[in-house]
Amino acid sequence: MRAKTSYSYILLAMTALSWSPLGAALAAGADDAASRAAPAAASGVEAGSEGLDDIIVTGEKTNRTLKETTASVAVTTAARIAQENIQTIQDIYDRTANLSQTYGASGFTIRGIGNTGVSNAGNADAATVYVDGAPIPSAALFGGPTGMWDVSQVEILRGPQSTLQGLNAMAGAVVITTRDPSLDHWTGDARVQWTDQQERTFSAAAGGPLVTDELGLRVSAERRVNDGIIKNVVLDDHEDALRSLNLRGKLKWTPKALPDLTAVLSYDRARRDGGYLYQYVRTDVPDYYDHRTSFSNRPNIGKVDTDIATLNLSYRLSDTLTLTNVASWNRLKQDASQDSDGTPQDLQVVDNKTKATTYTEELRLNYQDERFSGLLGGWYYNRDLTVDADSHVTVTTPLTTITNLLRSGGFPAATASAISAAYGKVLPEIPVAYTSHQPQQVETAALFGDGRYRLTDQLSLLAGFRYDHEQNRYGAGTVTQFTGTYPDPAAFGAAGTPLNLAIQAINRGVAGIVSQASSAAASNQRTFDAFLPKAGVSMDWTPDLVTAFTVQRGYRSGGSSQNAAHATLVPYDPEYSWNYEGSVRSTWLGGSLAVNANAFYTDWSDQQVTARFSDNVYDYNTVNAGKSHLYGFELETTHKISPVVDWYASLGYLRTKFDELHIPNGGSATVDLTGSQFPYAPHWTVAGGVNLHFGEGFVANLNANWRDAVFTVIGTNQSQSRVDARTIVNTRVGYDAGLWGAYLFVNNLTDEHYADYLLTSQNRAIIGAPRTIGGSVEVHW
Repeated sequence: MRAKTSYSYILLAMTALSWSPLGAALAAGADDAASRAAPAAASGVEAGSEGLDDIIVTGEKTNRTLKETTASVAVTTAARIAQENIQTIQDIYDRTANLSQTYGASGFTIRGIGNTGVSNAGNADAATVYVDGAPIPSAALFGGPTGMWDVSQVEILRGPQSTLQGLNAMAGAVVITTRDPSLDHWTGDARVQWTDQQERTFSAAAGGPLVTDELGLRVSAERRVNDGIIKNVVLDDHEDALRSLNLRGKLKWTPKALPDLTAVLSYDRARRDGGYLYQYVRTDVPDYYDHRTSFSNRPNIGKVDTDIATLNLSYRLSDTLTLTNVASWNRLKQDASQDSDGTPQDLQVVDNKTKATTYTEELRLNYQDERFSGLLGGWYYNRDLTVDADSHVTVTTPLTTITNLLRSGGFPAATASAISAAYGKVLPEIPVAYTSHQPQQVETAALFGDGRYRLTDQLSLLAGFRYDHEQNRYGAGTVTQFTGTYPDPAAFGAAGTPLNLAIQAINRGVAGIVSQASSAAASNQRTFDAFLPKAGVSMDWTPDLVTAFTVQRGYRSGGSSQNAAHATLVPYDPEYSWNYEGSVRSTWLGGSLAVNANAFYTDWSDQQVTARFSDNVYDYNTVNAGKSHLYGFELETTHKISPVVDWYASLGYLRTKFDELHIPNGGSATVDLTGSQFPYAPHWTVAGGVNLHFGEGFVANLNANWRDAVFTVIGTNQSQSRVDARTIVNTRVGYDAGLWGAYLFVNNLTDEHYADYLLTSQNRAIIGAPRTIGGSVEVHW
């Protein structure tokens, strides 16, 4: 690894910019910058204002300001997306306190909890990404509708959101809201962007009133083309070439005949054709960060097609009461194929095809008066998902098992070991063709409520609940076939000799191992009920200082998983957590400085983890074997020094620990992993940036984010899975003339060399993007 880049210089720069004489000097040299409509900063800096504009948070099913929101929420506005040239949701993960990417774009953790569980165990997600109210399957996150073009706001809610979000929100939720149509004027935006890494992006959006003040339309499109930077020397092609297209249309209707009705209909279509959801490079070639190489004999591909439709109906029944219905439908098709051995030999390929259809319906009644605000709602969720696998894999020949069987058959220990070793030299791995059909169906109905009652002008009580009823069915049917050549018994001894007979017996045993993984289609149906309460208090000490404390129960449903080695379905139970959280919301310096913080402690029980039962790499399934706790804090601040300068920063601290973790490891043996940390749970995350608006439209942004070292797995070898800390610095400068703009940007300015995952045994790694230099031209009307 390259030496760590110091983060201190950007903090020093922001400190210097906050010194009033320097800020005044910049303001004086900015000519008429103060009179121009400077873009809003990340925390909602209002152009030309002396203070910070309120940010409205919608992820808790109601419109509240950030100061009124007790949950830990990081908000990225459209202004910050533009200022930092943020392209995807993964860029936001890197810039958010106590968040971390896992394997490239394949997943993320919130407060150390992965979106698919701590060890990818269980079928229910632990965190969900919503686009305009529609929950997106985790299989779509690396290539679905998560681009940031024409997005108005992204909210990342940290900590359990089970009371309001329900299913798949034990770790938190990510809420993406796209831009609505205008009802009174036509607008348009277009951008052409290119980089020195052979990436071109073409983006456009336009909309306006079809019927003035009643019916508006907005359409957007983005096309990304990337020729790739990982060279496959076997196939003479680039491993990570990408072609993607995202189309979106939104209609907004506020009929004059029904002046209290608002209806928004949206449809999003995303198509992604490119490399696998994460990309390995060889580490056994010279200077592999600058010469990214693959030896795969098969292409590693990741194709994702998603279609999403949402209908949001809102009717104001009175000045205090609003009825809302949000319906969503989405369809996913994913084709993910990987040469999993990564060599020129045709040894292993994993090919999974996923199809999913999801339908949700939420009916909600919101109430608000001077003393009480709250909501009561019902939720219905139905997802049908099917995974079809057609793979060629290898299983290490179990020599220890063979030795023990020979000994039980009467062979002396030394002879048994010698025969086993000789067999292993001829057949070191068992090649298997593996096909499976795994249907999953989840149906959930819930009743939920949330409210706050103002006892006095300062003290408020907070409360919420959710009753969740779920039925899920998991099925699997598998067919396995030996695809190699068995060792010839005659090569070991003449027919009828003990050695010849032993090799025949071993061959039959290997055939039995392969056939054991086959099974007819079978399924398990499970039913779960959960009651999830929330309670708390909030205190408005002054108009500029609010504190709160809440207690909330988190939940992730149980289900069934397949042990592929034995073709059996194994049930597992739900997992629960109690989250204790305090929050501070404050503004200072006449409203120009905001400082917000959350501190938390989470106690987690019946944790779902992946257990391996033998040296067969496919002999695993989900079990409830964990109990753990985690604690930490998030601190976020924004300061508008003047119309010329503003800066923002965030700091996250996290500690995770398994209090109990006894994993079965064959027979009655167990491996005690108590004391292990969660994977991809960095102790510290830091991010920040500064914006300058000066001269006749000149703008600049400098931002950086630092993530502490992480472990990438849990287990006895966790210390060997450590990847180092890394610092990413980005900048964007340009000229904004209002109707048009031109910009230059550099991502990973210092060309930091870092890894997200190391597969040392195979000389492969998933490494971060190199320094990327690019430019863009934008038009707005």
